[in-house]
Amino acid sequence: MVKDISGDGDELLKFPTSYPIKVVGRRSPQMRANIDAIVREHVPDLDESQITERESNQQHFLSITYTITARSKEQIVALANALKASPDVIMLI
Repeated sequence: MVKDISGDGDELLKFPTSYPIKVVGRRSPQMRANIDAIVREHVPDLDESQITERESNQQHFLSITYTITARSKEQIVALANALKASPDVIMLI
């Protein structure tokens, strides 16, 4: 969670907000479908045009960036926890 450093405890994010999440994983035939399913579970209104992917130079890894419309801090935390729990995910940014 991003906090305001002014000390009053207000969050810097105002919801709903556009929020990018980058997922990095080892390429496999099911990796993209597995990650998409996790994201769609937490963001049912995900816009396909807000998903980009990039392969590593030697094509061993894939990074997928999902720019979601986050509705709450709890949604972001739940999505991040679900992604971190996936064996397909190496890194989450």
